[in-house]
Amino acid sequence: MADAAHAAEAAYAADARRGIRRRLRQRRAQLSVQQRASAARAITAHIAATRWLRGARAVGLYVSIGSEVPTAPMRALADRRHCPVYLPCITDYRYRRMVFARDAGALTAINRLGIPEPAALRIIPVRALSVVLLPLLGFDRHGTRLGTGGGYYDQMFAYRRHRHSWHRPLLVGIAYQCQQLPMIERASHDVPLDAVVTEDGVTLFTAAAR
Repeated sequence: MADAAHAAEAAYAADARRGIRRRLRQRRAQLSVQQRASAARAITAHIAATRWLRGARAVGLYVSIGSEVPTAPMRALADRRHCPVYLPCITDYRYRRMVFARDAGALTAINRLGIPEPAALRIIPVRALSVVLLPLLGFDRHGTRLGTGGGYYDQMFAYRRHRHSWHRPLLVGIAYQCQQLPMIERASHDVPLDAVVTEDGVTLFTAAAR
């Protein structure tokens, strides 16, 4: 009986998240190309004012698609700071596994989700990354991240749920301000963010991001 109730509760929560994701996608899609580009420039300027991209530190970044915040300005900033950039590459769709591989500038491979990836996988251990700038659909003031539902980032950074491992890498969400929600019910598998950057500025959630 308890198992059935738990399953029903989990199904209800999953349905609720699907509805939230749908609304957030619609909200994001309503932004014009000019608004997205302007937000990307402002976000990059905010990142430039932090300590995250200094000292040639290895940076994890995503390749933006659709209405996501464009990451080309962030990539250019990393180049100027001599920070090597690594991009996510899915290695196992069934078990939601991915790695970070060096961005050599030729993204000739397209994965099943339609996301460009480096053709040659020069992989870096994820804990060797200093900071990861990652996409999201929604976030709240507590640092809870709502992704697209694939679970790849949560799977990769699952170890971060153990306190002693929280210091590396920093997880920084990249989003438009319109993607903020009052509260997101945090699931057991959710890995919280250290910070989020929108066109309005930087919000820190942990001391490690300062």
